[in-house]
Amino acid sequence: MLTAVGLGAFGAHGLEGKVAAKALNTWKTGVSYQIYHALALLGLAAVNNQFKSLRLSMTYNLFLLGTALFSFNCYLYVLTSIKAIAMIIPLGGVAFMIGWLLAIRTFIKDLK
Repeated sequence: MLTAVGLGAFGAHGLEGKVAAKALNTWKTGVSYQIYHALALLGLAAVNNQFKSLRLSMTYNLFLLGTALFSFNCYLYVLTSIKAIAMIIPLGGVAFMIGWLLAIRTFIKDLK
């Protein structure tokens, strides 16, 4: 969460006017997804004792992997403009989606 706030501030104050509007939007998307998944990780940690399972551990790992592949590569792409980095970003989105599916499955199965 700390890095998301810091990177969000850097994007708003350090990059505005220095990068194209589309690049700034990419940066903001990376920050938003990092914040959403940091909050999700905090929520998962809060219910960890009630829902101990391999699927929940996999969800944690997929959210962390998604943050690394999606958010951090959004930042890296904006700073470097290396096209190959942009090709990695969707893999982070896939990790997020699989993580959400696992979380939903875990909660539905364990609530029964």
